[in-house]
Amino acid sequence: MGIVTFPPTEKRLQQPFTGVPDWATIVAAHARIAPRIHRTPVLTSASLDALAGAQLFFKCDNFQKTGSFKIRGASNAILSMSDEQVSRGIVTPSSGNHGAAVACAAAWRSVPAYIVMPRNAPKVKCAAVQAYGGRITFCEPTISARAEAAARVQAETGAVLVHPYDDDRIIAGQATAAKELLEDMGDLDAVFAPVSGGGLLSGTCLGAQGRRPQVRVFGCEPERADDAYRSLTTGTLQTLESSDTIADGLRASLSARTFAILRERVTGILLVSEAEIVAATRLVWERMKIIIEPSCAVAVAPLLRKGALEGLNLPPRSDARPPKLGIILSGGNLDLSSLPF
Repeated sequence: MGIVTFPPTEKRLQQPFTGVPDWATIVAAHARIAPRIHRTPVLTSASLDALAGAQLFFKCDNFQKTGSFKIRGASNAILSMSDEQVSRGIVTPSSGNHGAAVACAAAWRSVPAYIVMPRNAPKVKCAAVQAYGGRITFCEPTISARAEAAARVQAETGAVLVHPYDDDRIIAGQATAAKELLEDMGDLDAVFAPVSGGGLLSGTCLGAQGRRPQVRVFGCEPERADDAYRSLTTGTLQTLESSDTIADGLRASLSARTFAILRERVTGILLVSEAEIVAATRLVWERMKIIIEPSCAVAVAPLLRKGALEGLNLPPRSDARPPKLGIILSGGNLDLSSLPF
């Protein structure tokens, strides 16, 4: 199993997070966006519990507005701005889900949304952006091309940039998913979330550990897009210019902001193969009867391996029951005309 952990875990997790966004900021973000978003359900599956040898609790943000967790951060950022700040619109680079969320939240403020998307973005995600009123500019499928195109659109329109993850307002919004999960499930031993640019995983650390300081948080990442694993292994921020992983929502790289939070908060990074991502996607469809996208399945895949729990080194529960594990199901926006199975 690809995993890197960062000791001393117990000492580190008992310390409050000293950076930003702090817990008060996350609570305020939750209050701001709660009237606009869904409080998504937590589902269980006896058959997946048996396969994992654990009690699994799935936070279903695949049921969230716009089909993913991204509306949490986007709405927090956009709803917190003044009328003057948003008057010329919002611009953002996105592989799809964040773009749809920004377009939706911008529509709530009655301002234009300019979404820069890679040419190879799934058609279903492009259609969603347009359905929410977003104006798409396509670019080459590299990190640098996205940034350059977004800067050009911003210069042309005067729109304000809402970065997909390098923004405290975004991270605070994403943290509300784990906050809700821990409010509902209380004594979880660990939480698992996908990692790309790190906005969701950073927020998961802060949202989960803000409620339960001792809870472990693991990031899950495709082997073909392993910059977070390499960054946290080497202690130096690594970049990934492009990737062909099937998990199209996980092709970004950490920012200095998210890297700093993860170095202090995350317990470990788990790597998964493309075959494991496809298998986990299909298994959740078949057993839970819900649709998730491959990027979302990345957080499920590590727990389906034989002996997965032993590698996590979780402390035994006082009630002698199997560990209670939370999984952030990040999104369900999948092109049904191009299924991976």
